[in-house]
Order: sequence, then C-alpha cells, then structure tokens
Amino acid sequence: IQNNYLGCLLSKFISIKKFKIKLMCFIDHKLDPKTKNLPYLRNPDILVGENDLTALSYLHEPAVLHNLKVRFIDSKLIYTYCGIVLVAINPYETLPIYGSEIINAYSGQNMGDMDPHIFAVAEEAYKQMARDERNQSIIVSGESGAGKTVSAKYAMRYFATVSGSASEANVEEKVLASNPIMEAIGNAKTTRNDNSSRFGKYIEIGFDNRYRIIGANMRTYLLEKSRVVFQADEERNYHIFYQLCASANLSEFKNLRLSSANDFLYTRQGRSPVIEGVDDAKELCTTRHAFTLLGINESYQIGLFQVLAAILHLGNVEIKDRDSDSSIIAPNNRHLTAFCELVGVTYQDMSHWLCHRKLKTATETYIKPLPRLQATNARDALSKHIYAKLFNWIVEHVNKALVTNVKQHSFIGVLDIYGFETFEINSFEQFCINYANEKLQQQFNMHVFKLEQEEYMKEQIPWTLIDFYDNQPCINLIEAKMGILDLLDEECKMPKGSDDSWAQKLYNTHLKTCSLFEKPRMSNRAFIIQHFADKVEYQCEGFLEKNKDTVNEEQINVLKASKVRHSAPT
Repeated sequence: IQNNYLGCLLSKFISIKKFKIKLMCFIDHKLDPKTKNLPYLRNPDILVGENDLTALSYLHEPAVLHNLKVRFIDSKLIYTYCGIVLVAINPYETLPIYGSEIINAYSGQNMGDMDPHIFAVAEEAYKQMARDERNQSIIVSGESGAGKTVSAKYAMRYFATVSGSASEANVEEKVLASNPIMEAIGNAKTTRNDNSSRFGKYIEIGFDNRYRIIGANMRTYLLEKSRVVFQADEERNYHIFYQLCASANLSEFKNLRLSSANDFLYTRQGRSPVIEGVDDAKELCTTRHAFTLLGINESYQIGLFQVLAAILHLGNVEIKDRDSDSSIIAPNNRHLTAFCELVGVTYQDMSHWLCHRKLKTATETYIKPLPRLQATNARDALSKHIYAKLFNWIVEHVNKALVTNVKQHSFIGVLDIYGFETFEINSFEQFCINYANEKLQQQFNMHVFKLEQEEYMKEQIPWTLIDFYDNQPCINLIEAKMGILDLLDEECKMPKGSDDSWAQKLYNTHLKTCSLFEKPRMSNRAFIIQHFADKVEYQCEGFLEKNKDTVNEEQINVLKASKVRHSAPT
C-alpha cells in the first residue's frame, strides 16, 4: 500500500507539473485497520503559496489551511482566490491596501491578472454588469468576526470611486455615508468581534445606462432587538448608546440627562463599556456628519437622540413588589420622569400601564395588575419595540436620501449577512442567525456545485461528479412541517405553552428520527443541532417569548398620545 501510495504521489506530481522532485525522507503512516484511510497527499513545494487554491494538485482541508497559512504568515497576504470565490483572513489590523491608487490599479483589470483582492471581485462584478448587461450580486459570508462588514464597505467604496456619479449631488458620497449610520445603530461589541453586525443588510447600488451610480436602496433583516435590554459578559449594547453617553457633556445634550454608560442598566450589563482604540465621542461626530450628508438635519438628529436617551432611562425604571401578584413604581421616579419628558407622554399613564395590563373577554374588559417580573419583562419589551421602530425609521429615511429620479438601468447588490455564531450560551438569536447561514450555504452549494455541474453535463463535458455536503436535511429539521420552527409556533399558540413543554415536543419528534438533532446529557431544557459549520447547543429558555415578541397594547397607546411631533426630515 505504501509503495502504491508513493507511486501515485509521484506520477500525479509529474503529470501535472514538469519539474524535478527532491525526496528527502518518507515517514511510515500506520493505517487504521477499520477504515484503512490513506494520509492526505501533500502538494509540492512549488505550489505552496499559490494565489488560487484551485491551482493546487490536491485540494483538501489540510492543503487549503496550509496554503492560507503560508500566504498570511510568510507573505502577509490576506486574500486568496478559490476559483470565483475570494477567501479573506481577518488580520485584525488596518492594512495600507485600500487607497485610491490601489483602486485605480485594479480598475479595468481581469480578475486573474492582479493579486487577489476585494477590489478585483468588485471590478469583476462591475465589468460583467456593463459587458453582459446582467445585474450582479456579491455575497459576503463567514463566521462572526471574519470581517464581512469591512469587506462589504470596501466593495461599496470601489463602486463609488470607479463609477463616478450621474449628478452633481455626489450620490456615491451619500451611499458611503450610510455605513457609519448603520454601524452605529446596528453594530455592537461581542466576545468574537468589536464591531459585529447584529442585523442583516442588503444594499442595491443602482447605475444608469452609462454605468454611473445614481442611487441605492437598503433592505435589513432580523435586528437583534434583545441586545437593547441584555448583553452577555464582555459584550456591549449598540454603539450609538455609548457614543451618546460619551458625549453627554455637550450643551445640546443637556436635556437628555445622560451620564456614564456605567450608570445605565442597558449599557453596563456586559461590564465592557469601552472598546480599546475606539473613541466613542469621536465616533458620534462621524455618525452626525453622516446624518447631515443624508439630509437628516440637526433638529431631527436631536429628536432621534432623545428617543435613544429615553430608552436608557426606561431601563433604569425600578419596578418593585407591591405584593406577590402586583407591582408598583415609586412616585416621582427620576428615570421615568426623564423618559416621559423626552417622549412627551404623561407620567401617570406610563407608570400605571407599566404595572398593569388590560384583558378582554367575550363579555367584558378588566385591568389586571402585573407581578414585578412580568412588569419588568413588559418594560423591556417596550424598550425593544421603541428601538426597532427607530431603527426602521432611520433605514427608511436613509433610503429616501439615496433615492433618485433617474431611471435605473442595472444594479449591483452587496449582501452583508451576520456570520455563523456559537457562544457559551446560545439562544433564539443565534438560532435565527445560524438558520439564515444554513440557507446561505445552500445557495452557495446550488450555485457552485449543483448548477455548475449540471451545465457541464448539459454540454457533455467529460466530468466526474463532485460529492459535496448537502445541508438540506438540516434545513428540513428547522423549517419543514413538524420541524423546530413549526413546533415553536404551535407552542406559542397554546394557552399554557412553555419553553419546557416545547423542548419535550422537540425530543419526542426528532430524537429518534433525525441524526442532526441531539439532546444534551445534562439538560432537559436545551437541544443540539449539527449545522454545516459546527455543532451548536441552544438553550430553550426564552424562545417562546422572543418568538411571540408581544408588547403591551396600552403602553403603545400611551406613546401614540405623545405630544412630541416631527414631520419627515428633508
């Protein structure tokens, strides 16, 4: 077996590349008597460090990782091609490879003519849009902390630089201005990433018939609302809250009654209020400048900041037990007073409906007091609701600023989706994020493997079909009838539905029928899914509440009666 192995190795090398091979020594490899698997074949030294992984004689995981390591460690190169795919390694530092002179160097070049770069991918998309008159999209995917958001920003910067603008309004500058705004309100520090996108974003950049930028449109997905009211250890809330607290001394922010981020429940839970190397006060200046560029003037910016400050004050409203079945807020609570003044509602109404709810039956309506825990959860639900509404309002007005009257001829889309996540504690948010990544992986499989190979077969090209991992069974586990989501929705409709009973239904339905589903040994309130990227254990606690996403209707009615009124920004 060993001789055959070496013979195959040598013949393969010689047939692919005409060069001499210097054999230094051979190491015996003991075979597993059960599998009898041979070791992975090693690529010759001349191929190690190739800028395209498909040029390797042997393309397997060890060879890929070794090639990437050699390029990154020895040559400080973070980009490598794998056919049409660009593989990027996050260096966690700023590199001088994104300036205007680099953009100009890649402009007009073919993808394989220059070193691998995000600009080369962007140029290829731009060129194909112009040459083939077909809309293009760039998908930026990877695990949390891989550098997706930065890559997406550089792709957008490339289009803005090479295409120019179809008007004097400097549309490309406005397109780029959306980045600091969306990062401020949608990004946060996690244990994996200091600037993690906590939402999905798809930006469609529009071009006229001369392929100049005329505008853009943004769609967002699945904002992680729970972060507004809770952060794990060593994590932060959304950047905008810390930017405001760091700028609390500004005269125009005096009526916000803000102070240090450590003074507010919603910004101190992670015990990590500062990001090394980041000046939050300076970042707020960047955010405000971007708002101004997009036509959201100073008056409306202050209105936005009032709502954000109100959320922080609401989180500090202490709700106490009146008895075992009811709760109370002390009169003249300074944080509730600040909240009510900032959003223009009455203290009495807000105080009452934070501790009560209205129940309707077929024959009557009555008011029920809430126990302290339920009232606290209702307060947090209101905070999340307000933030989500504000987030959507900002996205809507960013899009209004980017809209154009010029007819769109074509577009390039840039998808920056949250990466696959697995933390020490994984909940509903990680489940949704990882489900989205399963769907994205399926799209990748379909495009790169299935459709490509079908094209080869159709054109009768001699081809040995590649066996690849199909993640459809995992997607079925999540979304099919009687799948995890189906059972979750069903449990939410049950009068006495609970996380525990939902967990038992999952075990009863999937443990014996699906190999991708497991139950942890030491828990009856968790489940494990074997995803395409990793095995993840999810805690069931909170799934039902987060899926229902209910807010007290009477609290919303109090807000609707607000005396604060703003027309749409110009």
